[in-house]
Amino acid sequence: MELYQAIRERRSVRKYQSALVPAEVLDRLLEAAQWAPSWAHTQCCEVVVASEAAVKEALQQSLPPTNPAWKAMVEAPLVVAFCGRRGRAGFKKGEAATARGDWAAFDVALAMENFMLAAHAEGLATVCVGLFDAERAAEAVGAPPEIDVVALTPLGYPVGETKVPPRKERAAFLRRERFPST
Repeated sequence: MELYQAIRERRSVRKYQSALVPAEVLDRLLEAAQWAPSWAHTQCCEVVVASEAAVKEALQQSLPPTNPAWKAMVEAPLVVAFCGRRGRAGFKKGEAATARGDWAAFDVALAMENFMLAAHAEGLATVCVGLFDAERAAEAVGAPPEIDVVALTPLGYPVGETKVPPRKERAAFLRRERFPST
Protein backbone atom coordinates (compact mmCIF):
# COMPACT_ATOMS: atom_id res chain seq x y z
CA MET A 1 0.00 0.00 0.00
CA GLU A 2 1.26 3.45 -0.89
CA LEU A 3 1.93 5.79 2.07
CA TYR A 4 -0.57 8.52 1.17
CA GLN A 5 -3.25 5.92 0.56
CA ALA A 6 -2.62 4.44 4.02
CA ILE A 7 -2.83 7.91 5.57
CA ARG A 8 -6.15 8.66 3.83
CA GLU A 9 -7.75 5.26 4.41
CA ARG A 10 -6.73 4.33 7.99
CA ARG A 11 -9.72 4.41 10.30
CA SER A 12 -10.40 3.95 13.99
CA VAL A 13 -11.90 0.47 14.34
CA ARG A 14 -13.71 -0.83 17.40
CA LYS A 15 -14.91 -4.27 16.20
CA TYR A 16 -12.42 -7.07 15.64
CA GLN A 17 -12.35 -10.62 14.37
CA SER A 18 -10.81 -13.22 16.66
CA ALA A 19 -8.26 -14.28 13.99
CA LEU A 20 -4.70 -14.14 15.31
CA VAL A 21 -2.14 -11.64 14.04
CA PRO A 22 0.78 -13.54 12.47
CA ALA A 23 4.05 -13.06 14.38
CA GLU A 24 5.91 -11.89 11.27
CA VAL A 25 3.28 -9.19 10.66
CA LEU A 26 3.48 -8.03 14.27
CA ASP A 27 7.27 -7.87 13.90
CA ARG A 28 6.90 -5.55 10.88
CA LEU A 29 4.52 -3.27 12.83
CA LEU A 30 6.94 -3.10 15.75
CA GLU A 31 9.76 -2.28 13.35
CA ALA A 32 7.68 0.59 11.96
CA ALA A 33 7.27 1.91 15.52
CA GLN A 34 10.98 1.39 16.19
CA TRP A 35 11.93 3.66 13.26
CA ALA A 36 9.85 6.63 14.45
CA PRO A 37 11.79 9.82 15.15
CA SER A 38 12.34 10.90 18.74
CA TRP A 39 13.67 13.90 20.63
CA ALA A 40 17.48 13.90 20.29
CA HIS A 41 17.20 10.21 19.39
CA THR A 42 16.33 9.38 23.00
CA GLN A 43 13.99 6.57 21.88
CA CYS A 44 11.89 6.76 25.05
CA CYS A 45 9.03 4.67 23.62
CA GLU A 46 8.38 1.26 25.16
CA VAL A 47 5.71 -1.13 23.90
CA VAL A 48 3.80 -3.90 25.66
CA VAL A 49 1.91 -6.38 23.46
CA ALA A 50 -0.80 -8.17 25.42
CA SER A 51 -2.47 -11.36 24.19
CA GLU A 52 -3.43 -13.00 27.49
CA ALA A 53 -7.10 -12.59 28.40
CA ALA A 54 -6.29 -11.53 31.97
CA VAL A 55 -4.02 -8.70 30.85
CA LYS A 56 -6.47 -7.51 28.18
CA GLU A 57 -9.28 -7.58 30.76
CA ALA A 58 -7.16 -5.58 33.22
CA LEU A 59 -6.45 -3.04 30.49
CA GLN A 60 -10.15 -2.92 29.66
CA GLN A 61 -10.86 -2.13 33.31
CA SER A 62 -8.65 0.96 32.99
CA LEU A 63 -11.22 2.41 30.56
CA PRO A 64 -14.54 3.87 31.65
CA PRO A 65 -17.35 1.53 30.48
CA THR A 66 -18.67 4.38 28.31
CA ASN A 67 -15.48 4.41 26.20
CA PRO A 68 -16.44 3.27 22.67
CA ALA A 69 -13.36 0.98 22.65
CA TRP A 70 -14.47 -0.89 25.81
CA LYS A 71 -15.47 -4.16 24.05
CA ALA A 72 -12.62 -3.96 21.55
CA MET A 73 -10.09 -4.23 24.36
CA VAL A 74 -11.05 -7.86 24.93
CA GLU A 75 -12.42 -8.80 21.50
CA ALA A 76 -9.23 -7.99 19.59
CA PRO A 77 -6.59 -10.72 19.65
CA LEU A 78 -3.98 -8.21 20.87
CA VAL A 79 -3.91 -4.98 22.85
CA VAL A 80 -0.82 -2.83 22.55
CA ALA A 81 0.20 -0.37 25.25
CA PHE A 82 2.41 2.45 24.04
CA CYS A 83 4.48 3.75 26.92
CA GLY A 84 7.09 6.44 27.48
CA ARG A 85 10.10 6.47 29.75
CA ARG A 86 9.82 9.70 31.73
CA GLY A 87 12.69 12.24 31.89
CA ARG A 88 14.45 11.44 28.60
CA ALA A 89 12.67 13.10 25.69
CA GLY A 90 12.76 16.89 25.95
CA PHE A 91 15.59 16.93 28.47
CA LYS A 92 19.18 18.09 28.26
CA LYS A 93 21.57 17.34 31.11
CA GLY A 94 18.63 16.25 33.26
CA GLU A 95 16.69 19.52 32.84
CA ALA A 96 13.60 20.16 30.74
CA ALA A 97 14.81 21.85 27.55
CA THR A 98 11.49 23.43 26.57
CA ALA A 99 8.50 25.07 28.21
CA ARG A 100 6.56 21.89 27.39
CA GLY A 101 8.83 19.79 29.60
CA ASP A 102 8.75 16.04 28.99
CA TRP A 103 8.23 15.15 25.32
CA ALA A 104 7.68 11.43 25.95
CA ALA A 105 4.00 11.56 24.96
CA PHE A 106 4.89 13.30 21.71
CA ASP A 107 7.59 10.75 20.86
CA VAL A 108 5.30 7.85 21.79
CA ALA A 109 2.60 9.30 19.52
CA LEU A 110 5.06 9.33 16.61
CA ALA A 111 5.86 5.65 17.18
CA MET A 112 2.19 4.79 17.57
CA GLU A 113 1.26 6.57 14.33
CA ASN A 114 3.91 4.58 12.45
CA PHE A 115 2.55 1.40 14.03
CA MET A 116 -1.07 2.24 13.18
CA LEU A 117 -0.31 3.14 9.55
CA ALA A 118 1.74 -0.04 9.14
CA ALA A 119 -1.11 -2.05 10.67
CA HIS A 120 -3.55 -0.57 8.16
CA ALA A 121 -1.17 -1.35 5.30
CA GLU A 122 -1.13 -4.98 6.51
CA GLY A 123 -4.95 -5.18 6.52
CA LEU A 124 -5.18 -4.85 10.30
CA ALA A 125 -7.12 -2.35 12.36
CA THR A 126 -6.39 -0.13 15.35
CA VAL A 127 -7.92 2.69 17.36
CA CYS A 128 -5.94 5.12 19.49
CA VAL A 129 -7.39 4.85 22.99
CA GLY A 130 -6.57 7.81 25.18
CA LEU A 131 -9.47 7.86 27.65
CA PHE A 132 -8.27 5.48 30.37
CA ASP A 133 -6.81 5.48 33.86
CA ALA A 134 -3.06 5.49 33.20
CA GLU A 135 -2.19 4.20 36.68
CA ARG A 136 -4.51 1.19 36.31
CA ALA A 137 -3.13 0.51 32.84
CA ALA A 138 0.44 0.72 34.13
CA GLU A 139 -0.44 -1.76 36.87
CA ALA A 140 -2.05 -4.08 34.29
CA VAL A 141 1.16 -4.24 32.24
CA GLY A 142 3.54 -4.17 35.21
CA ALA A 143 5.15 -0.86 34.21
CA PRO A 144 7.90 0.37 36.52
CA PRO A 145 7.43 3.83 38.14
CA GLU A 146 9.46 5.70 35.50
CA ILE A 147 7.24 4.41 32.66
CA ASP A 148 3.94 6.08 31.73
CA VAL A 149 1.28 4.33 29.66
CA VAL A 150 0.47 7.00 27.08
CA ALA A 151 -2.04 5.30 24.78
CA LEU A 152 -3.55 1.90 24.05
CA THR A 153 -4.76 0.22 20.89
CA PRO A 154 -6.55 -3.02 20.18
CA LEU A 155 -4.98 -4.77 17.18
CA GLY A 156 -6.60 -7.27 14.88
CA TYR A 157 -8.52 -7.81 11.68
CA PRO A 158 -11.55 -5.53 11.38
CA VAL A 159 -15.17 -6.67 11.29
CA GLY A 160 -16.89 -4.95 8.37
CA GLU A 161 -16.16 -1.66 6.68
CA THR A 162 -15.65 1.66 8.41
CA LYS A 163 -17.11 4.99 7.37
CA VAL A 164 -14.89 7.81 6.20
CA PRO A 165 -15.44 10.66 8.65
CA PRO A 166 -15.54 14.15 7.15
CA ARG A 167 -12.42 16.27 7.42
CA LYS A 168 -12.42 20.00 7.77
CA GLU A 169 -11.25 21.92 4.74
CA ARG A 170 -7.57 22.77 4.59
CA ALA A 171 -8.39 26.49 4.73
CA ALA A 172 -9.93 25.89 8.16
CA PHE A 173 -6.58 24.86 9.68
CA LEU A 174 -3.85 26.23 7.38
CA ARG A 175 -2.17 29.56 8.08
CA ARG A 176 0.58 31.02 5.89
CA GLU A 177 3.39 32.71 7.81
CA ARG A 178 1.22 33.85 10.73
CA PHE A 179 -2.22 33.68 12.26
CA PRO A 180 -4.40 36.52 10.99
CA SER A 181 -4.77 39.56 13.23
CA THR A 182 -7.99 39.79 15.10
